[in-house]
Amino acid sequence: MNPFKIFIVEDDAFYGKMLKHHLLKNPDYEVEHFLNGNDCIKNLYRNPDVISLDYSLPDIMGHEVLKKIQAFNKDIPVIIVSGQEDITTAVKLVKEGAYDYFVKNDETKDRLWNSITKIRENLSLKNEIIELKETIGKKYEFRKAIKGNSSAIKGIFNLIEKATASNISVSLTGETGTGKEQVARAIHYSSGRRKQPFVAINVSALPETLIESELFGYEKGAFTGANTRKIGKFEIANKGTLFLDEISDMDLNIQTKLLRVLQEREFTRVGGNSTIKTDVRIIVATNKNLSDEVQKGKIREDLYYRLLGLPIELPPLRHRGDDIVILAKYFIEEYAKENKNKVPQLTEAAIKKLLKYPYPGNVRELKAVVELASVLAADYLIEDKDINFNSAHGTSDFLIEEDTLQGYVRKIIRYYLQKHNNNVLLVAKKLDIGKSTIYRMLKNKEI
Repeated sequence: MNPFKIFIVEDDAFYGKMLKHHLLKNPDYEVEHFLNGNDCIKNLYRNPDVISLDYSLPDIMGHEVLKKIQAFNKDIPVIIVSGQEDITTAVKLVKEGAYDYFVKNDETKDRLWNSITKIRENLSLKNEIIELKETIGKKYEFRKAIKGNSSAIKGIFNLIEKATASNISVSLTGETGTGKEQVARAIHYSSGRRKQPFVAINVSALPETLIESELFGYEKGAFTGANTRKIGKFEIANKGTLFLDEISDMDLNIQTKLLRVLQEREFTRVGGNSTIKTDVRIIVATNKNLSDEVQKGKIREDLYYRLLGLPIELPPLRHRGDDIVILAKYFIEEYAKENKNKVPQLTEAAIKKLLKYPYPGNVRELKAVVELASVLAADYLIEDKDINFNSAHGTSDFLIEEDTLQGYVRKIIRYYLQKHNNNVLLVAKKLDIGKSTIYRMLKNKEI
C-alpha cells in the first residue's frame, strides 16, 4: 500500500513541526511541512492525499492557495486551519470547496487527526467503488456478457458497438426474456459513461401515482407522507445511464414530463421550485412494437422520436441456432459455481432435445430448464430425461419430437388423460372425439 501523503502548510515552524510529529504516529502517513503557500503550490505535482492549510501565510493568503490547489486537482481535500474564529470566512471557504475549517487551539491536533482519518476512510471507500465499477465494467463488456456466436447475435454486437461510440438514445425491442436489460447494461459498461451510475426502473412495476416521484424525486412536504426529500432516478443517474424498461406502459401525463426533461435537460422535483440540470443517457425497452403503440395513442409521437434513437431488436432464442447450447453450458457452469458443485455434462440426446424446443420464454426459460436439469442429473451427466419443459406459454413436451399424425394424436390424448385424472368422458368432450376411440386405444395399449 502506498503511504498516505499529507502536506502541512504552516508558517509557524514550531506549530507545524508539532502537527507533523503528531500525525507521524500513524506509520502509514507521509507528512511534509511547508512554511509558505508558494512552496506548497510548487510541490503539488507530488499529488498529496490531503492538505492542512494555514489561512494567514506570509506570502499568499489561504483562499488564494485553495484556488490554486483546486485548479491543479479539485479532488484534493483541503483543511483550513486559522488563528482567528471568523464564521463568515469559514462559511465562505467551505462553500468554495474547503473540506473543513477550524481554529487553532489545544484541540487542533486531535481535530486534524480525526478529520484526516475520515478523509482517508472516504478515499478508501471511493477507491473500492471505482474498482467495483471497473470489475462490473469488465463483466459487462458486451462480447463477454452476451453469450452466443450466431449470425443473429453478431448483428446485435455490431449495433452495440455503434451505441457505445456515442450518447445516442437506444430503444431495445424483443420478446420477453431475450435479455434487454443485459444488453442495456452491456452498452453502459462499454461506453464512456461506464464509471457513472447505471440505474434501471421497470415502468410497469410502479403505480401511476408513484412513477413521477420515482423519476424526478420530491421535496419534503410535497404531499402527505413526504417527511423527507427524496432523490429521483434522474438525479441518481446523472452523468450515467437511465434504463426505462416496459416504456410502453408509461402514463401519457408522465410521458409529457419525460419529453420536457429530454428536450430541456432539466427538471424539478415534485413539490419543488428549483431547476435541476441533468446529463443522462436514456435506454428504453419494450416487448411491444413502439410504432404500433404510437398508432394506438399509447405513446406520444414526439416522445417516440426522442426515444427511438438507435433501435435494436433482439432475436428470440429459437432464431439463434447453436447459441442455445452455448448458453445452456454457460448457465450450467454458473449454477455449479454458485452451489460449489462439479459441473455436469450434457449428453448428445439432451443437446438434441434442447435444440428442438421453441423457447417461448427465451433465454430466461432456458436458464430455468438447465438449472433444474442440473439438480435432476445423476453422476453429473444431464440426460434428455432431465430436460423438462413446463412452459407458461402452453408449449408441452409432446410437440418437441417429430412424429406421425397418429403419433401426435396418441400423445395429445395421453396428455389430456393425465391432465384430467383419466376422466375419459371429459377428455372425449374436450377433444371432440368419441369416447369409444379412447377406450379402444387404451385397450390396445396405444396410450
